[in-house]
Amino acid sequence: MSATELPYHLANEIRQTKEALPNFNYSQKAILNLLNTKCAASFKHLTQVHGLALKTGHFQDHYVAGTLVKCYANPQFGSLVCAMAVFHQTPNPNVFVWNCLIKGCVDNKDTRAAISVYYEMVVSASAKPNKYTYPPLLKACTREQAFQEGMQFHAHAVKYGLGADGHITSAGIQMYSSFGLCNEARNMFDAIGALSDVVCSNAMLDGYMKCGDVGAAVVLFECMSDKNCGSWNAMISGFCRNGMTDEARKLFDEMPEKDEISWSAMIDGYNKEGRCKEALEVFNQMQREKTELKKFVLSSVLAACAKLGALDQGMWVHSYIRKNSIPLDAVLGTSLVDMYANCGRLDLAWDAFERTKQKEIFTWNSMIGGLAMHGRAEDALELFWKMQREEFRPNEVTLVAVLSACVHAGFVDTGLEYMITMKEAYGFEPTMEHYGCAVDLLGRAGLLNDAEDLINSMPIVPNAAVWGALLGGCRIHGNVELGERVGNILLKMEPKNSGRYTLLSNIYGKAGKFDEVSRLRKLMKQRGVKTSAGFSTICIDGGVHEFKMGDGSHPEMEDINPMLQKMMERIRLEGYRPNTSEVVFDICEEEKETVLSYHSEKLAMAYGILKTAPGTTIRIVKNLRVCEDCHTATKLISKVYKRDIIVRDRMRYHHFRNGHCSCKDFCNESLVLAH
Repeated sequence: MSATELPYHLANEIRQTKEALPNFNYSQKAILNLLNTKCAASFKHLTQVHGLALKTGHFQDHYVAGTLVKCYANPQFGSLVCAMAVFHQTPNPNVFVWNCLIKGCVDNKDTRAAISVYYEMVVSASAKPNKYTYPPLLKACTREQAFQEGMQFHAHAVKYGLGADGHITSAGIQMYSSFGLCNEARNMFDAIGALSDVVCSNAMLDGYMKCGDVGAAVVLFECMSDKNCGSWNAMISGFCRNGMTDEARKLFDEMPEKDEISWSAMIDGYNKEGRCKEALEVFNQMQREKTELKKFVLSSVLAACAKLGALDQGMWVHSYIRKNSIPLDAVLGTSLVDMYANCGRLDLAWDAFERTKQKEIFTWNSMIGGLAMHGRAEDALELFWKMQREEFRPNEVTLVAVLSACVHAGFVDTGLEYMITMKEAYGFEPTMEHYGCAVDLLGRAGLLNDAEDLINSMPIVPNAAVWGALLGGCRIHGNVELGERVGNILLKMEPKNSGRYTLLSNIYGKAGKFDEVSRLRKLMKQRGVKTSAGFSTICIDGGVHEFKMGDGSHPEMEDINPMLQKMMERIRLEGYRPNTSEVVFDICEEEKETVLSYHSEKLAMAYGILKTAPGTTIRIVKNLRVCEDCHTATKLISKVYKRDIIVRDRMRYHHFRNGHCSCKDFCNESLVLAH
């Protein structure tokens, strides 16, 4: 540990406080009460009570000194150095003081410091570890992948006669499970006959699920005589983690009593599988049961709203947060930023960002990424520099967002400069994602040879996403020769990825090479590859409506079809001509035009115009990229119907207004085969 003295300005402030205090004999109990109440939320109060403890001589009391250490180590203060300095000024610290510092290091995610403090404690022999020493240390080893140290801590706990403690056993089970050592975890579980200990049983359930041994978890769960809410939650979370959401829902519905974690786990499970409509249905059920909504559930619901583009539902959640005075911490604030950005309301995303006072790096990343998605590259880069001025150090995710902004705006030189200087300026080497962005940047700009040279010079083996970015550039600029070569590389790397066949088919189709398109279709059939169905969703009056090309299952299709025909006729009068080169089927022109007119986003737009008042903004979410024909048509629809239309596709946002798009028609890429 390096910190042995308080920072000068802090030490001076404490000294001045001590000298200014009146000669009043505060009791130990009074000082501890102040530390545990006022000082938990205010750093200024903490320094004042620190001075008071020195003035009254209570700093010599180990419980006062340890509580001071604990308060300074509060992660929201970012003052672990001060906690260490207070510790070093404590004469002959007892185990309580040592434990407070160890836990403080763990809470501040400084695992190495926690381990160092423990070893110093053992060597000093001034205090003997107790049952409160080991749980945070075992937890720290899990986080840091410090397996050898974790085994030593377990051995030490046994040596000191603490091996049968339930909390140590629970932490040990979690540690071994995190390393995939379920047998070792089970041995620890069985050693104390822990089946009757619900805390250890829950840890074992969670461990099995993390290791993917669902069957063992089910057997243990069924054997448990004492199942509390946490046991059910461990099973539900585990099922969801292993992609068994339907099994999780069955158990969820059988629960005798649900808590916030139960609801949040089920909503998160649906979110991770992309079943966001069902996530919101669970949330609606939660509301019907009049369950109190807390921040973890609200964050999960906002994530579902973000993926669906369900602005009205997201705004309701925000209103609930304000109405119930729920603090906007970094997690909840970032969830709001994500939701608004993904629902096309950058203005409200920015407002949520500004109102989030306790920002973390992921909060900044979310706002920068949101600006990038919406084509606001200059604003994204300005915020990136502001973040650094406020002393937030960029991480790998930040630079992905920055490079993405450069991609969407075509800022080739700026993006490449960030790539070249990344190691020197920010301390980390470019990752696969960064290279993918750079290749995409060059490919979209037509610098296909440069993009290929960059791939060949990569210090890491390029993955399919990097080659896919180059294939996308070939599609945009009609480079059949390079596209064919890159496409063949991708088909060998990912023979089951339908998107690769689709993109290569588009390249062939646009060049009129329908024999090659047919060959690819046969190859897909031989390999059992199925295309991902393209769909678009639109949220109206709290309901989520989904459309697929040629799918007539929507209950209002009889009204939608005439509206679609009318819409297409009106834009033809404005000069719209179907871009039939987008259709790679070898069919007649009239059939191609029909295929284009029934693309999913056109159906969603027709429904939006039909069901909303004139002038209302139409918001559509699409799972694939918008094709060139739909992009052209939507510009004209926005002009003819005097509507703002916001389309979020797989890569970015398009804001259509009065015949123009925010992307400035910058290299749209078409994926028509799966439309």
